[in-house]
Amino acid sequence: MITNKKLLNITFLGTGTSQGVPMIASKDPVCLSNDLKDKRLRSSILISWDKLTYIIDCGPDFRQQMLRENVQLVHGVFFTHEHSDHTAGLDDLRPFCYKIGEMPIYLNKRTLGSLEQRFQYIFSKENRYPGAPSVQPNLVDKSPFFIDDLKVIPLEVMHGSLPVTAYRIQDFAYLTDVKSIADTEKEKLQNLEVLVLNALRIEEHPTHFNLQEALDFVNEIKPKKTYFTHISHKLGFHAAISEQLPENVYLAYDGLKIKV
Repeated sequence: MITNKKLLNITFLGTGTSQGVPMIASKDPVCLSNDLKDKRLRSSILISWDKLTYIIDCGPDFRQQMLRENVQLVHGVFFTHEHSDHTAGLDDLRPFCYKIGEMPIYLNKRTLGSLEQRFQYIFSKENRYPGAPSVQPNLVDKSPFFIDDLKVIPLEVMHGSLPVTAYRIQDFAYLTDVKSIADTEKEKLQNLEVLVLNALRIEEHPTHFNLQEALDFVNEIKPKKTYFTHISHKLGFHAAISEQLPENVYLAYDGLKIKV
């Protein structure tokens, strides 16, 4: 039982897979679609409650997403894993760091190690580049932690053989780049109001749920509502696939806002 429950405001900053939709140089009909819901930046969400705003993942489209949503302040970032489509926007945290100082980032040890190598100028303690964003790493394992008085429950899911951190906040959970998940972690997903889950395409994929696997997972976990994200053009047109989905299962789209 959750006491003093906060109202979570969720904005889908991006709902696309690693190359986005449309994909560069593709003549696939979905990539040529005029439907704005078929235009997908790299996957990320914004979560705000009270006067706080946090991001899950900070990909290469982060600057564009912040300008589109007119975000004035970010208080911290949760990272799921080290892949570029989830981390390449790290440098664009700078304007927010100017406002709040050190930006708390939450991530597992492997992801931190990768970012320290790729963004050495940000993490270096010696001869630090003065214009670099200032970040404060907080290592995440499977233990719950608190942001002020809001409990965050990390989960480990598998992206092929790569461990990825998913997050449950109150009755909301965000899982991306999932191919499998242990039963012990599934137990953390009971009684959800909203589940956000990757559904890459129709065909099977070695490291992501395809549409059928995502639907099977939803049927197992039984959240009240589910939104699919991390979508490629190979899933099909937003409008056509949406018509085929079960009740209370939806395709997310860029700019979608929900309350939990």
